[in-house]
Amino acid sequence: MNNSPIPEFFDANKVDTIWRVPYEERAKQAQDWARQHGIQPASTDSTKTWLMLIDIQNTFCIPGFELYVGGRTGRGAVEDNVRLCEFIYRNLGNITHISATMDTHTAMQVFHAIFFVDKDGNHPAPYTDIQASEIREGKWKFNPAIAFQFGIAPDYGQQMMIHYSEELERKGKYALTIWPYHGMLGGVGHSLVSSVEEAIYFHTVARLAQADFEIKGNKPFTEHYSVIGPEVLTGPMGETLGSHNQKFIQQLQQFDRLIIAGQAKSHCVAWTISDLLEDVAMIDLELAEKVYLLEDCTSPVVVPDVVDHTDAADAAFERFEKAGMHLIQSTESISNL
Repeated sequence: MNNSPIPEFFDANKVDTIWRVPYEERAKQAQDWARQHGIQPASTDSTKTWLMLIDIQNTFCIPGFELYVGGRTGRGAVEDNVRLCEFIYRNLGNITHISATMDTHTAMQVFHAIFFVDKDGNHPAPYTDIQASEIREGKWKFNPAIAFQFGIAPDYGQQMMIHYSEELERKGKYALTIWPYHGMLGGVGHSLVSSVEEAIYFHTVARLAQADFEIKGNKPFTEHYSVIGPEVLTGPMGETLGSHNQKFIQQLQQFDRLIIAGQAKSHCVAWTISDLLEDVAMIDLELAEKVYLLEDCTSPVVVPDVVDHTDAADAAFERFEKAGMHLIQSTESISNL
Protein backbone atom coordinates (compact mmCIF):
# COMPACT_ATOMS: atom_id res chain seq x y z
CA MET A 1 0.00 0.00 0.00
CA ASN A 2 1.01 3.67 -0.28
CA ASN A 3 2.86 5.48 2.48
CA SER A 4 0.88 6.62 5.50
CA PRO A 5 1.21 10.05 7.10
CA ILE A 6 3.11 10.45 10.37
CA PRO A 7 0.76 10.57 13.39
CA GLU A 8 0.46 13.95 15.08
CA PHE A 9 1.52 12.56 18.46
CA PHE A 10 5.04 11.83 17.17
CA ASP A 11 7.38 14.57 18.40
CA ALA A 12 10.89 14.51 16.93
CA ASN A 13 12.05 16.78 19.75
CA LYS A 14 11.35 14.04 22.31
CA VAL A 15 13.41 11.30 20.67
CA ASP A 16 16.44 12.12 22.82
CA THR A 17 14.46 11.93 26.08
CA ILE A 18 12.92 9.19 28.24
CA TRP A 19 9.20 9.13 28.97
CA ARG A 20 6.28 6.76 29.57
CA VAL A 21 4.41 5.53 26.49
CA PRO A 22 0.64 6.00 27.05
CA TYR A 23 -0.29 2.49 25.93
CA GLU A 24 -4.08 2.65 26.27
CA GLU A 25 -4.29 5.94 24.39
CA ARG A 26 -1.92 4.77 21.66
CA ALA A 27 -3.82 1.48 21.27
CA LYS A 28 -7.06 3.30 20.54
CA GLN A 29 -5.27 5.67 18.17
CA ALA A 30 -3.61 2.75 16.36
CA GLN A 31 -6.95 1.01 15.84
CA ASP A 32 -8.53 4.24 14.57
CA TRP A 33 -5.47 4.88 12.37
CA ALA A 34 -5.77 1.47 10.74
CA ARG A 35 -9.45 2.04 9.95
CA GLN A 36 -8.88 5.58 8.70
CA HIS A 37 -6.00 4.64 6.38
CA GLY A 38 -7.17 1.22 5.28
CA ILE A 39 -4.29 -0.59 7.00
CA GLN A 40 -4.95 -4.32 7.03
CA PRO A 41 -3.68 -6.97 9.47
CA ALA A 42 -0.13 -8.11 8.75
CA SER A 43 -1.43 -11.63 8.08
CA THR A 44 -2.87 -10.37 4.78
CA ASP A 45 0.47 -9.12 3.38
CA SER A 46 1.30 -10.64 0.02
CA THR A 47 4.86 -9.31 0.29
CA LYS A 48 6.23 -10.00 3.75
CA THR A 49 8.67 -7.44 5.14
CA TRP A 50 10.63 -7.94 8.34
CA LEU A 51 12.20 -4.98 10.14
CA MET A 52 15.06 -5.81 12.52
CA LEU A 53 16.01 -3.08 14.99
CA ILE A 54 19.32 -3.66 16.71
CA ASP A 55 19.95 -2.41 20.27
CA ILE A 56 17.97 0.84 20.05
CA GLN A 57 18.24 1.29 23.79
CA ASN A 58 18.76 4.28 26.03
CA THR A 59 22.28 3.13 26.93
CA PHE A 60 23.34 3.68 23.27
CA CYS A 61 20.90 6.31 22.05
CA ILE A 62 20.31 8.97 24.73
CA PRO A 63 22.98 11.69 25.12
CA GLY A 64 24.77 11.37 28.44
CA PHE A 65 24.11 7.65 28.79
CA GLU A 66 26.85 5.05 29.15
CA LEU A 67 27.67 4.21 25.53
CA TYR A 68 25.88 6.92 23.61
CA VAL A 69 26.57 6.51 19.89
CA GLY A 70 27.06 10.07 18.70
CA GLY A 71 29.00 9.30 15.54
CA ARG A 72 31.21 12.08 14.24
CA THR A 73 28.43 14.69 14.48
CA GLY A 74 27.64 13.98 18.13
CA ARG A 75 23.93 13.60 17.29
CA GLY A 76 24.17 10.29 15.43
CA ALA A 77 21.80 7.95 17.27
CA VAL A 78 19.27 10.69 18.01
CA GLU A 79 18.97 11.75 14.39
CA ASP A 80 18.97 8.09 13.30
CA ASN A 81 16.00 7.39 15.56
CA VAL A 82 14.02 10.40 14.34
CA ARG A 83 14.37 9.05 10.81
CA LEU A 84 13.64 5.50 11.96
CA CYS A 85 10.40 6.43 13.72
CA GLU A 86 9.23 8.37 10.68
CA PHE A 87 10.15 5.40 8.48
CA ILE A 88 8.05 3.03 10.61
CA TYR A 89 5.02 5.33 10.59
CA ARG A 90 5.22 6.05 6.86
CA ASN A 91 5.54 2.35 6.05
CA LEU A 92 3.16 1.08 8.70
CA GLY A 93 1.03 -0.83 6.21
CA ASN A 94 4.07 -2.38 4.50
CA ILE A 95 6.02 -3.67 7.53
CA THR A 96 4.81 -7.16 8.36
CA HIS A 97 6.90 -7.93 11.44
CA ILE A 98 9.32 -6.11 13.77
CA SER A 99 12.12 -7.64 15.85
CA ALA A 100 14.01 -5.57 18.41
CA THR A 101 17.25 -6.88 19.89
CA MET A 102 18.27 -5.79 23.38
CA ASP A 103 21.84 -5.81 24.67
CA THR A 104 21.44 -7.21 28.18
CA HIS A 105 24.19 -7.12 30.78
CA THR A 106 25.02 -7.51 34.44
CA ALA A 107 28.08 -6.13 36.23
CA MET A 108 30.13 -9.34 36.18
CA GLN A 109 30.81 -9.91 32.51
CA VAL A 110 34.04 -10.31 30.59
CA PHE A 111 33.89 -6.85 28.97
CA HIS A 112 33.33 -4.96 32.25
CA ALA A 113 36.22 -3.70 34.40
CA ILE A 114 35.31 -5.78 37.46
CA PHE A 115 36.42 -8.94 35.60
CA PHE A 116 40.13 -7.97 35.54
CA VAL A 117 42.80 -6.67 37.91
CA ASP A 118 46.47 -5.78 37.57
CA LYS A 119 49.19 -6.75 40.04
CA ASP A 120 48.08 -3.94 42.36
CA GLY A 121 44.43 -4.93 42.28
CA ASN A 122 43.39 -2.06 40.00
CA HIS A 123 40.71 -2.56 37.35
CA PRO A 124 41.27 -1.51 33.72
CA ALA A 125 39.85 1.81 32.62
CA PRO A 126 36.90 1.95 30.22
CA TYR A 127 37.89 1.49 26.55
CA THR A 128 41.05 -0.44 27.48
CA ASP A 129 41.88 -3.05 24.83
CA ILE A 130 43.27 -6.16 26.49
CA GLN A 131 45.57 -8.26 24.32
CA ALA A 132 46.13 -11.98 24.77
CA SER A 133 49.83 -11.35 25.40
CA GLU A 134 48.97 -9.00 28.30
CA ILE A 135 46.93 -11.73 29.99
CA ARG A 136 49.60 -14.39 29.41
CA GLU A 137 52.26 -12.07 30.85
CA GLY A 138 50.14 -11.17 33.88
CA LYS A 139 49.59 -7.47 33.13
CA TRP A 140 45.91 -8.27 33.44
CA LYS A 141 44.44 -11.28 35.16
CA PHE A 142 41.01 -12.64 35.92
CA ASN A 143 39.78 -11.10 39.17
CA PRO A 144 40.19 -13.97 41.68
CA ALA A 145 37.72 -12.38 44.11
CA ILE A 146 34.79 -13.10 41.79
CA ALA A 147 35.68 -16.71 40.94
CA PHE A 148 33.23 -18.04 43.55
CA GLN A 149 30.37 -16.27 41.75
CA PHE A 150 30.84 -18.71 38.87
CA GLY A 151 31.82 -21.79 40.87
CA ILE A 152 35.33 -21.94 39.40
CA ALA A 153 38.88 -21.74 40.76
CA PRO A 154 40.72 -18.42 40.23
CA ASP A 155 43.43 -20.19 38.21
CA TYR A 156 40.83 -21.62 35.87
CA GLY A 157 39.32 -18.17 35.48
CA GLN A 158 42.72 -16.97 34.29
CA GLN A 159 42.97 -19.93 31.93
CA MET A 160 39.58 -19.00 30.50
CA MET A 161 40.70 -15.41 29.91
CA ILE A 162 43.84 -16.56 28.07
CA HIS A 163 41.79 -18.94 25.94
CA TYR A 164 39.15 -16.31 25.24
CA SER A 165 41.55 -13.54 24.19
CA GLU A 166 43.53 -15.95 22.01
CA GLU A 167 40.33 -17.08 20.30
CA LEU A 168 39.42 -13.47 19.53
CA GLU A 169 42.85 -12.94 17.94
CA ARG A 170 42.63 -16.20 16.02
CA LYS A 171 39.30 -15.16 14.54
CA GLY A 172 40.58 -11.69 13.60
CA LYS A 173 38.07 -9.96 15.89
CA TYR A 174 38.54 -6.75 17.81
CA ALA A 175 40.72 -7.11 20.87
CA LEU A 176 38.81 -7.69 24.11
CA THR A 177 37.50 -4.23 24.93
CA ILE A 178 36.59 -3.09 28.43
CA TRP A 179 33.38 -1.12 27.97
CA PRO A 180 31.78 1.21 30.51
CA TYR A 181 29.06 -0.56 32.45
CA HIS A 182 26.08 -0.40 30.13
CA GLY A 183 22.82 -2.06 29.11
CA MET A 184 22.38 -3.12 32.72
CA LEU A 185 19.47 -5.48 33.23
CA GLY A 186 16.88 -3.81 35.46
CA GLY A 187 18.22 -0.33 34.73
CA VAL A 188 16.74 2.46 32.63
CA GLY A 189 19.63 2.21 30.18
CA HIS A 190 18.48 -1.26 29.15
CA SER A 191 15.07 -0.01 27.98
CA LEU A 192 14.21 0.78 24.38
CA VAL A 193 14.21 4.44 23.41
CA SER A 194 10.72 5.69 24.29
CA SER A 195 9.89 7.09 20.84
CA VAL A 196 11.01 3.88 19.13
CA GLU A 197 9.17 1.69 21.63
CA GLU A 198 6.06 3.76 20.94
CA ALA A 199 6.41 3.28 17.17
CA ILE A 200 6.88 -0.49 17.61
CA TYR A 201 3.82 -0.68 19.89
CA PHE A 202 1.72 1.40 17.50
CA HIS A 203 2.67 -0.98 14.67
CA THR A 204 1.80 -4.02 16.81
CA VAL A 205 -1.73 -2.77 17.49
CA ALA A 206 -2.42 -1.24 14.07
CA ARG A 207 -1.28 -4.34 12.19
CA LEU A 208 -2.19 -7.01 14.76
CA ALA A 209 1.42 -8.24 14.62
CA GLN A 210 3.25 -8.91 17.87
CA ALA A 211 6.84 -7.65 17.82
CA ASP A 212 9.69 -9.89 18.99
CA PHE A 213 12.15 -8.72 21.65
CA GLU A 214 15.43 -10.63 21.44
CA ILE A 215 17.69 -10.69 24.51
CA LYS A 216 21.42 -10.95 23.81
CA GLY A 217 24.69 -10.35 25.60
CA ASN A 218 23.82 -11.90 28.95
CA LYS A 219 26.49 -14.65 28.96
CA PRO A 220 29.25 -13.80 31.46
CA PHE A 221 32.28 -15.28 29.69
CA THR A 222 31.80 -14.03 26.13
CA GLU A 223 31.04 -10.83 24.29
CA HIS A 224 27.88 -10.93 22.20
CA TYR A 225 27.87 -8.06 19.71
CA SER A 226 25.81 -10.03 17.19
CA VAL A 227 22.34 -11.23 18.12
CA ILE A 228 23.03 -14.33 16.02
CA GLY A 229 25.95 -15.62 18.07
CA PRO A 230 28.63 -14.75 20.63
CA GLU A 231 32.24 -14.00 19.77
CA VAL A 232 33.51 -17.25 21.27
CA LEU A 233 31.30 -20.33 21.60
CA THR A 234 33.35 -22.62 23.85
CA GLY A 235 35.75 -22.40 26.77
CA PRO A 236 39.17 -24.10 27.20
CA MET A 237 37.55 -27.35 28.36
CA GLY A 238 34.99 -27.28 25.57
CA GLU A 239 32.28 -25.91 27.84
CA THR A 240 29.52 -23.86 26.17
CA LEU A 241 29.90 -20.08 26.56
CA GLY A 242 27.01 -19.24 24.23
CA SER A 243 25.22 -20.63 21.20
CA HIS A 244 24.62 -19.72 17.56
CA ASN A 245 20.97 -18.79 16.94
CA GLN A 246 19.54 -20.28 13.75
CA LYS A 247 16.27 -18.40 14.14
CA PHE A 248 17.32 -15.47 11.99
CA ILE A 249 18.45 -17.32 8.89
CA GLN A 250 15.31 -19.45 9.12
CA GLN A 251 13.16 -16.35 9.39
CA LEU A 252 14.95 -14.71 6.45
CA GLN A 253 13.93 -17.66 4.30
CA GLN A 254 10.29 -17.07 5.25
CA PHE A 255 10.21 -13.33 4.44
CA ASP A 256 10.49 -11.52 1.14
CA ARG A 257 12.80 -8.86 2.53
CA LEU A 258 14.61 -7.92 5.71
CA ILE A 259 15.35 -4.30 6.61
CA ILE A 260 17.99 -3.64 9.29
CA ALA A 261 18.68 -0.52 11.39
CA GLY A 262 20.11 0.20 14.83
CA GLN A 263 23.22 0.84 16.88
CA ALA A 264 26.08 0.78 16.57
CA LYS A 265 26.94 0.53 12.90
CA SER A 266 30.54 -0.41 13.73
CA HIS A 267 29.75 -3.09 16.28
CA CYS A 268 26.43 -4.82 16.99
CA VAL A 269 24.88 -3.89 13.64
CA ALA A 270 27.92 -4.80 11.55
CA TRP A 271 28.58 -8.05 13.39
CA THR A 272 24.95 -9.16 13.26
CA ILE A 273 24.90 -8.58 9.51
CA SER A 274 28.26 -10.32 9.12
CA ASP A 275 27.00 -13.39 11.01
CA LEU A 276 23.81 -13.38 8.94
CA LEU A 277 25.89 -13.25 5.78
CA GLU A 278 27.91 -16.27 6.94
CA ASP A 279 24.67 -18.18 7.47
CA VAL A 280 23.43 -17.06 4.05
CA ALA A 281 26.64 -18.31 2.42
CA MET A 282 26.06 -21.77 3.88
CA ILE A 283 22.52 -22.01 2.47
CA ASP A 284 22.01 -19.80 -0.58
CA LEU A 285 23.97 -16.65 -1.47
CA GLU A 286 20.93 -15.24 -3.26
CA LEU A 287 19.29 -14.76 0.14
CA ALA A 288 21.59 -11.76 0.60
CA GLU A 289 19.53 -9.94 -2.02
CA LYS A 290 16.59 -9.94 0.40
CA VAL A 291 18.49 -7.78 2.89
CA TYR A 292 18.24 -3.97 2.97
CA LEU A 293 20.36 -1.81 5.29
CA LEU A 294 18.91 1.52 6.43
CA GLU A 295 22.15 3.41 6.14
CA ASP A 296 20.80 6.68 7.57
CA CYS A 297 19.41 4.95 10.68
CA THR A 298 22.69 3.71 12.12
CA SER A 299 25.90 5.38 13.36
CA PRO A 300 29.39 4.15 14.33
CA VAL A 301 31.07 4.29 17.71
CA VAL A 302 33.12 7.48 18.00
CA VAL A 303 34.66 8.62 21.28
CA PRO A 304 36.45 11.93 20.56
CA ASP A 305 40.21 11.69 21.10
CA VAL A 306 39.84 7.98 22.03
CA VAL A 307 38.41 5.85 19.18
CA ASP A 308 36.71 6.41 15.83
CA HIS A 309 35.23 3.35 14.11
CA THR A 310 33.60 5.25 11.23
CA ASP A 311 35.92 3.99 8.49
CA ALA A 312 35.68 0.37 9.68
CA ALA A 313 31.87 0.61 9.74
CA ASP A 314 31.73 2.05 6.22
CA ALA A 315 34.07 -0.65 4.94
CA ALA A 316 31.85 -3.33 6.46
CA PHE A 317 28.77 -1.91 4.74
CA GLU A 318 30.63 -1.82 1.43
CA ARG A 319 31.42 -5.51 1.90
CA PHE A 320 27.77 -6.27 2.61
CA GLU A 321 26.70 -4.41 -0.51
CA LYS A 322 29.20 -6.33 -2.65
CA ALA A 323 27.74 -9.56 -1.26
CA GLY A 324 24.33 -8.61 -2.67
CA MET A 325 22.71 -6.64 0.15
CA HIS A 326 21.20 -3.23 -0.56
CA LEU A 327 22.04 0.12 1.08
CA ILE A 328 18.93 2.30 1.29
CA GLN A 329 17.74 5.52 2.91
CA SER A 330 14.79 5.87 5.26
CA THR A 331 13.06 8.21 2.83
CA GLU A 332 12.63 5.39 0.35
CA SER A 333 9.25 3.66 0.29
CA ILE A 334 9.25 -0.07 1.04
CA SER A 335 6.73 -0.60 -1.74
CA ASN A 336 9.31 0.64 -4.26
CA LEU A 337 12.14 -1.68 -3.17
